[in-house]
Amino acid sequence: MGNALEERVGDKPQEEGGHLRVEPFLQIRHVVKQFDGVMAVNDLSLDIEQGEIFALLGSSGCGKSTLLRMLAGFEVPTSGQIMLGGRDIAGLAPYARPINMMFQSYALFPHLSVWDNIAFGLRRDHLPKVEIEARVDQMLELVQLKPYAKRKPHQLSGGQQQRVALARSLAKRPQLLLLDEPLAALDAKLRKRTQLELVDIIEQVGVTCVMVTHDQEEAMTMATRIGVMNDGKILQVGKPPEIYETPNCLFVADFIGNVNLFAGTVSVDEPDHVVIVSSECRHYVSHGITGTRGMAVHVAVRPEKMCIQHEAPRAEQLESQQQVGFNFVRGVIKDLAYLGSLTMYHVQVDGGNTIVKVTHTNDARHDDVQLTWGDHVHVWWYGSDVVVLTR
Repeated sequence: MGNALEERVGDKPQEEGGHLRVEPFLQIRHVVKQFDGVMAVNDLSLDIEQGEIFALLGSSGCGKSTLLRMLAGFEVPTSGQIMLGGRDIAGLAPYARPINMMFQSYALFPHLSVWDNIAFGLRRDHLPKVEIEARVDQMLELVQLKPYAKRKPHQLSGGQQQRVALARSLAKRPQLLLLDEPLAALDAKLRKRTQLELVDIIEQVGVTCVMVTHDQEEAMTMATRIGVMNDGKILQVGKPPEIYETPNCLFVADFIGNVNLFAGTVSVDEPDHVVIVSSECRHYVSHGITGTRGMAVHVAVRPEKMCIQHEAPRAEQLESQQQVGFNFVRGVIKDLAYLGSLTMYHVQVDGGNTIVKVTHTNDARHDDVQLTWGDHVHVWWYGSDVVVLTR
């Protein structure tokens, strides 16, 4: 696959402060897409580096598939630029772009063998027979399907069909690979295993990849970086831990994983700590925020960051003595779900209808303290695990 990398249009170095700065491999600049006056993609700008696996994550209708189709050339931007390797490709036809797209349905030809499915695009490009044979054999080796070369798609499992579709997409040595919900057709267990296989293959080839998914776990597992989309805009871009641990707005915090959200008001605003008062409790945040006293905010705490027990937290359990009297609620266990490696508790906070979700890791085979439906419990958390959302 070394030739594929050499054939790419190289990133153009730019002078910046006496040093060479490499331009991002894929640059999306102020792209807008409207359908009958409805804004599907709204002034979106994004940089993707060469060799990245970048995930566009969002719910149905957020604009992620429309953006992917504009990269592929199946839709034309209403306005804006799409630069690949320093070249504006927004006006190029799909067949003229050094890009391949793997569809959710895989779109394999049912009457062709695995070998012929992979060779199809190469034959359309009129490559020499010897080169076609070499590339197809190389792809079959890469996706570990050599023994299945003569089979038809209906004779393969879902995971094997997915690998054939990937091999066909990579055979033409694209500069950019687009994946549209690549694992949606697989069952849950096979999907988890295939996620890692897919990443290994893409990394071996070294191709830059943009994938679209609504599956958070898939994005977190496969992507180098994630862009969370809503209403045609990207709200936050970051590595999976950044998106999960430090969401930049209420939508991202609520969309990614499980989270407990408390609406409150800043009552103490110091450089090293903040106190926020909500209807459920007082929150001590052991870091400063960009805000002001009296400001309305949301406090976000992940379920796995919370502790649950029958008795009130002891002073020695807390992060510091400053947090005594903060960051805890009392309530009753209204529901629980045993999921093997963990148990999820739903606790209704005393004096209201707020439900707090707490995840307890089942790290011992027999837990000494059994919590069950109807138990009165205390739920508490550290101030360093609190994220304050100002928008």
